[in-house]
Amino acid sequence: MIGYNCVGHSESLRVRGRNNVHTQRKYSFRRPLHGFTLVELLVVITIIGILIALLLPAVQAAREAARQVQCTNNLKQIALGCLQHEERTGMFPSSGWGYKWTGDADRGVGRRQPGGWIFQILPYIEQEAVYQLAGDGSLSDDPASPAQRASAAIMQMTPLALMNCPTRRRPLVYPNPIAAQYRPFNCNHPPGHAYSDYAINSGDAEVSSYPWCPTTLAQGDSPSYNWNQTQCRVEYSTGVSFVRSEIKMADISDGTSCTYLVGEKNLNPDHYEDGTPGNDNSAMYVGQDVDMNRWTDLVIAGPPLQDTPGGYYPWKFGSAHSNGWGMALCDGSVQRISYTIDPEVHRCLGNRMDGFVLDGKDF
Repeated sequence: MIGYNCVGHSESLRVRGRNNVHTQRKYSFRRPLHGFTLVELLVVITIIGILIALLLPAVQAAREAARQVQCTNNLKQIALGCLQHEERTGMFPSSGWGYKWTGDADRGVGRRQPGGWIFQILPYIEQEAVYQLAGDGSLSDDPASPAQRASAAIMQMTPLALMNCPTRRRPLVYPNPIAAQYRPFNCNHPPGHAYSDYAINSGDAEVSSYPWCPTTLAQGDSPSYNWNQTQCRVEYSTGVSFVRSEIKMADISDGTSCTYLVGEKNLNPDHYEDGTPGNDNSAMYVGQDVDMNRWTDLVIAGPPLQDTPGGYYPWKFGSAHSNGWGMALCDGSVQRISYTIDPEVHRCLGNRMDGFVLDGKDF
């Protein structure tokens, strides 16, 4: 008969019981979890804010540098278009007959072309299709045929990325606040306009085409028409492009490397996109106007100026860039020029034939 040790059995149960208790306590223990405290969260947010504040100016500066490079490239391509025009036709593009005339693709270049310099370089900046919008193949239409007038209005509303500084505005159709009575004689009144941020050098003596410009093609072609009313006399014709100009490379006696060709124009940043200022309300394809022509005289135009809110300086060169404005010279190079350029040097650079020969260190 096998005996049963109750005492030993009970002791064994007590030991195992204690072990089970210890085991349960060991594996049921959980360390409490903690999230971010409010202070820690605020510290992290502050650090992120500081990093953004430090990096944002650098990012903005990099973006502006890229926009400035694009603006400089625009001027380079525009200058090459002007130089190709001179090479092919024997003259730089003229500034037409004034702002009440837009381009006419059937009338060639020089004195017979009523449209402005931007219109005339279109075939040389890969915009032949836009150029042809302003023609119908007829030289006898006076006034222009209804079809040509309608097509020319489409041209007036055709923006070109090449003609807009990316710091200032996008190449879009902007409002046309000009009353219908001021529309070009050879074009319908369009609801919007394409604007340019660049202007050609018309010299150091400001001249105006207002209000004395011909009202018909026949009148403008007539040898008896008194163009002197527009002050287009030799003593005022010192730039590269102006009313009915036919300036050749050989006419730039001061040298192509020290004569302005095309540069950025001053504008009021409050009105980049509404077309209300008198120096930024005409479509860029019309004849001479302060919208597409600028001067360097000391009395009316004065030195260049950075775009200033509330300002209205219709004859000045300038730009939206803070570190200077861009100017293409008649040799095709593009310079970034300081706003503090000597006013007399600035004036001389606008005159192609005053005898003052400058070099790069002067500006």
